[in-house]
Amino acid sequence: MTSSSHLLGALQGILPAIAANAANAEALRMTPPENIALLKDIKFMRALQPKAWGGLELSLPEFAEAVATLAGACASTAWSTSLLSTHSHQLALFSKQAQEDVWGQDPEATISSSIAPFGKTTEVDGGVMFSGDMSWSSGCDHAQWAIMGFIRAGAAVDPAPHQHFALIPRGDYEIIDDWHAMAMKGSGTKTLKVRNVFVPEHRIESAKALMTGKSRGYGMYPESNIFFAAYRPYFASGFSAVSLGIAEQMIKWFTERSKTRVRAYTGAEVGKDVPAYMRLAESKHQINAARALLEKDWNDLAQMGVKHALPNADQLAQWRTNQAYAVKMCVAAVDRLFESSGANAWFLTNEAQRLFRDSHMTAAHAYTDYDVCKQIYGRHLVGLEPDPRLL
Repeated sequence: MTSSSHLLGALQGILPAIAANAANAEALRMTPPENIALLKDIKFMRALQPKAWGGLELSLPEFAEAVATLAGACASTAWSTSLLSTHSHQLALFSKQAQEDVWGQDPEATISSSIAPFGKTTEVDGGVMFSGDMSWSSGCDHAQWAIMGFIRAGAAVDPAPHQHFALIPRGDYEIIDDWHAMAMKGSGTKTLKVRNVFVPEHRIESAKALMTGKSRGYGMYPESNIFFAAYRPYFASGFSAVSLGIAEQMIKWFTERSKTRVRAYTGAEVGKDVPAYMRLAESKHQINAARALLEKDWNDLAQMGVKHALPNADQLAQWRTNQAYAVKMCVAAVDRLFESSGANAWFLTNEAQRLFRDSHMTAAHAYTDYDVCKQIYGRHLVGLEPDPRLL
């Protein structure tokens, strides 16, 4: 059985196979089943699942490091499977019955999501009737359930209308094969079509309750160090970790490429050119800074979980925007190297162009959009109330 201390080592053993399958992931427009099988064998998707269900309950720094490592081999695989993993942390804060619904018959069952509140609901006895075209569900082909967002009023934590999540089984929605993207092609980020499905109350949770320790599953695992926590920092941790892993892989690619690259017209050895190693040095420093920023937050979050301490508004604002700024640095570092890598780097068979494309996609998520995040943090710093138009 893979333990938390062994997961990273086990991951190293399968990285060559996953890296070799990166082109296939793009062709399939989803994470290849063989990648999923390899990751299931080492319990990667159970990293944040409760030990009571056979999970590893990894600390956030351990998990994020594994995601970054995986992203260096195939960012699409890391993106989709990190989300399949983090949803286990979210489910552990749902009701006991909801957890039994998902893991009772299959402890290895995984969950994708479409958390933006696109869902349309009607209140009925015992729950809601749910409909919607729920987009951006990464890894959905490999999930048995999905968490879907909608707006609901009347929750005990806050009776005003706010975001809720409905947990819906695979048999109650259709996957629309519409993921035709120029980056993160293998993530399988498709749309889930739901029409008039009953969701019982025990499979619904308030987003505010999940952030404030008031959800029905909070405290269910008293010996745990990761479930006395707000759900969102764990849910979002993979986005910046993937960006970091891509950037660190770009450093490796550029370094190796520069050793043998010769300019076609002059025969000059590119690795000995001042611009090449200056670009490499600056990008390396930038990525190191991004890693340091992320590692501090990962460790702070882990320690808060151990202490059963929930984040305050200042901490949430910093963690959210720190991730986006780290992604911004990683993208800039990748761009600096790619733009001087020559025409060969643009061939679809070249790893560099995939790293370049996927790097930019990590900055396109709503959580990592730095234009949004600097507004959020700027308002917070000058004491303004949060703008409800900003996620």
